[in-house]
Amino acid sequence: MTDKLTDRQEIELEAAVLRRLLRHFDEHKEVQNIELMTLAGFCRNCLSKWFVEAAQERGLTVDPEKAREKIYGMPYSTWKARYQPPATEEQLARFAAAEKAKAAKDQTGKQ
Repeated sequence: MTDKLTDRQEIELEAAVLRRLLRHFDEHKEVQNIELMTLAGFCRNCLSKWFVEAAQERGLTVDPEKAREKIYGMPYSTWKARYQPPATEEQLARFAAAEKAKAAKDQTGKQ
C-alpha cells in the first residue's frame, strides 16, 4: 500500500533521490560523462545545468561553477584532471551514433 504523500514529503523524497544519485556517481567515478550521454542522454554536466536552471526558475542565482562543484563534489577542473581521461575513438563513435539516432527520432516525432 502506498501512502498519500504531501507535497513536502514528495519534495523531500525527490531531494533524497538526487543526493543518492550524486553519491552513486561519486562512488563510480569510472563512469565517464560521454558514456552517460551515450546511454542515458544526460551526464553530470547536464545535472549541474539543470541545477542552475531550477534556481533561475525560482528567481535565484547559482554560479554555474558552484553548481558543477555541487554535482561533482569538487571543482570541475579537479575532477576532470583526476577522473576524466580523453574519450576513446570507440566512445566517440558510440556517442556520434547515439546522437544521430536521437536526431532521427526527433525528426520522426515532428512529422
